[in-house]
Amino acid sequence: MSKETAIRTGESSPALLFRQVSPGHGDSTLQFRLLHFWDARKNVKRGPGILLGIEMLMIDAEGTLAQGFIGQNRRNQYEKELQRGSMYTLTNYYASNNKVMYHVADQRLVICISHASALSKDEKDIEGILRQRFRVRSFTEFEANCDLRGDLHDVVGHLKLVDGQALHERPVLCTNDDSASRKVMVHLQLKDGPVMNVYLWDEAAESFRLKFDGSAVTPTVLLVTTVNPKRLGGKLCLSSMSSSRVFLDEEVDPTKEYLAWLATNPSITSLVNPVEVVKAETLTIGEIAAFLKHQPAQVAYFDCIATIDDVKLGTEWYYIACKDCQTKLNRGPTTLVCPKCRNEDATAVANYRVELSVYDNDEQCTFIILGDAGKDLTGRKATELIDAYVQENGGVAAELEVPVPQCFIDTIGLTKKFRIKVTDYNFTSTKLSFTATKIVSAAELPPKNPPLQTPPITEWRTQSWLRVVVVVLQLLTTRRKQSVPSVVARSHAELLLHQWLVQTAQSG
Repeated sequence: MSKETAIRTGESSPALLFRQVSPGHGDSTLQFRLLHFWDARKNVKRGPGILLGIEMLMIDAEGTLAQGFIGQNRRNQYEKELQRGSMYTLTNYYASNNKVMYHVADQRLVICISHASALSKDEKDIEGILRQRFRVRSFTEFEANCDLRGDLHDVVGHLKLVDGQALHERPVLCTNDDSASRKVMVHLQLKDGPVMNVYLWDEAAESFRLKFDGSAVTPTVLLVTTVNPKRLGGKLCLSSMSSSRVFLDEEVDPTKEYLAWLATNPSITSLVNPVEVVKAETLTIGEIAAFLKHQPAQVAYFDCIATIDDVKLGTEWYYIACKDCQTKLNRGPTTLVCPKCRNEDATAVANYRVELSVYDNDEQCTFIILGDAGKDLTGRKATELIDAYVQENGGVAAELEVPVPQCFIDTIGLTKKFRIKVTDYNFTSTKLSFTATKIVSAAELPPKNPPLQTPPITEWRTQSWLRVVVVVLQLLTTRRKQSVPSVVARSHAELLLHQWLVQTAQSG
């Protein structure tokens, strides 16, 4: 009897669990439910990407998730047999540990279908194996894993805006056959954190549109699987991946539980004004300083209109960053090391770090221009400016001291609206210095408040004398009608007034 026949008739040894799989070739039997599968592609700039095969998300009897892979050359052999939710048996596989980014499962090994593999669909279902399992994470956990390109977890929350439209307006979603229809951007309120921008792309965007438009009532709760946390314009955002799925309201247990939680906490939905979600508050430099003085330490973003007064010279205007997470690289024995990604052979790029002296109508401070904000301001990447200087002057960038580019000097006198980020450091620092992560737009300083109309000193004295005379006359005219205690009190008041008049006359 062949191996494949033994698998199908159940005469093989007990199935191996995913946690028991070891790297390399394996001839043991694996039994699992196929939760999801999708195209595996290698991204190509401005292109559809190179198709590499099919990736799979599988779950075993213990509820452990594992990722599977079918190469493109075996796609036709297996693709028609793949069905989400069905049970499968696999023998003769290869467990690879080469995947270092974007993990969607608990098991780090990827179970690959090899030339010797036997994969068969089981007709009999096993009720003990879960039909869905999610790895929902909190805002704090997404913040900690931002830009690491590591584990892709799931997010659940209630919708605030869909493509900038409030839910009570029943948003109309773009369905044109163009690049705009490839994306849906939602603002999602999490239980434990602020409203987050969630970007849905391609299949995830299309799935969201179909489900959202097909709902009899406007959906409230959204769950997106395997999202990638990244920072855009200085703000933590979540982006869907090719492996992502979307679920609304009553579709799965986590969305049902979230709906039930909302029903018992109805005030939660009104805590954040949808208008405030999409527009950062615009503050003056002085108002930001007051915020730092009176509020507890936190990460916050503001818009601030200011005029560039000067560019700090004599300091490095760029730093060498990790291409993946934009963290400053440390120099190792032979390579550059990223302290955040812990990559000992990180790819380096030049990033802006320029100090500008700026002012508004009332205050002056320093804005530190980081990353994309520098490109927004000059229209050029830091790498381009460094390469241009090296070509003009010869030598190697690492050996040359590259001065602050002229395009930054040319910004002196310009007024811009800056996106400002404050962190815990700003709440303890004695220096009025803020990080600018984005240039929002060109702007103009608002008109200054007119000075208070204070009368001249001679006019003030004249008015004061007139007031005193009026008071004295009132005292004299009412004195006869009052009782003895009142007269005594009035006499004392007149004496004080007389003393004040003498002092005023002498000082005049």
